[in-house]
Amino acid sequence: MSAGPGPLNDITDVPGVRVGQAHDAAVRTGVTVILPDRPAIVAGDVRGGGPGTRETDLLDPSTLVDCADAIVLSGGSSYGLGAADGVAAWLGAQGRGFRLADLPSVPPSPIVPAAILYDLANGGAKGWGDHPPYPRLGQEACANAKIGVDLGRAGAGFGAQAGSEAGGVGSASFALENDIMVGALAAVNSFGSVRMPGSAVFWAAPFEIGDEFGGMKPSGREIPAAGFPPDTKLAGVRANTTIGVVAVNADLTPPQARRVAIMAQDGLARAIRPVHGPTDGDVIFVLAVGGAPCEDPIRLTRIGSVAADCVARAVARGVYEAARQNSRV
Repeated sequence: MSAGPGPLNDITDVPGVRVGQAHDAAVRTGVTVILPDRPAIVAGDVRGGGPGTRETDLLDPSTLVDCADAIVLSGGSSYGLGAADGVAAWLGAQGRGFRLADLPSVPPSPIVPAAILYDLANGGAKGWGDHPPYPRLGQEACANAKIGVDLGRAGAGFGAQAGSEAGGVGSASFALENDIMVGALAAVNSFGSVRMPGSAVFWAAPFEIGDEFGGMKPSGREIPAAGFPPDTKLAGVRANTTIGVVAVNADLTPPQARRVAIMAQDGLARAIRPVHGPTDGDVIFVLAVGGAPCEDPIRLTRIGSVAADCVARAVARGVYEAARQNSRV
């Protein structure tokens, strides 16, 4: 395996990882589910000041369970956490989940960490009464799970907004030595801008591989950002989040996976300005699906560094593809 993006340049280049997505066009919202083929070591890092999450307490390495059956990213703010209910029900029906006692009368308990973004004020039909669509969308996303990721206005990013422009779902991958593949997926609904002031160039441009998000390079004439870039959400609803998942086919321990999650958050700082503010809910999960052990701290550092680059690239790809889709409407 040569160094560089995987064949699909998305998180499903990591062996044993599929992604399912579903959306409701009328509601202008959606759900993205990252499904490992078998329970995977999980960790997470929360940096935003206004996060919305589920099952993050179990990400502490001192807790009983160290693996997840799926990761859910959803629109809908607190309502969107209900998507994990649908995913857990779907997994349980497949016989997947944690078993403290293997008894025929006791169902398994699927482990489904989740994070949400705020898209309630995007103009969609949110009058759902006491039946929010998220459990249904979670089950639909599981049923749609596949190799390959639909980018832009899809899944959790369907109704998202990145600064003053449409947000979306982005993904990227990179192959390392020893057949290690790192992949990232991000649902971008940021307060901050993903582009340099006075231009269409992405902050993540230095990390772009080929022309995966347009190939635009800084000219040197961009206006420096003094304070907030002009295309943040200052004039709009101040409820925002960029949430994502990194997957790697290495046999990481829970503390090692946690370190990768911490390092991967730097990818958001490379792609969004400002980020991790009090109105953001930024969360990154890590799934280690198994493979070669990582006993060398330098190799772990390499994985974390590449994970951050993949996150930055995924953010830009999500917004770039959403803009392309909108230009064709």
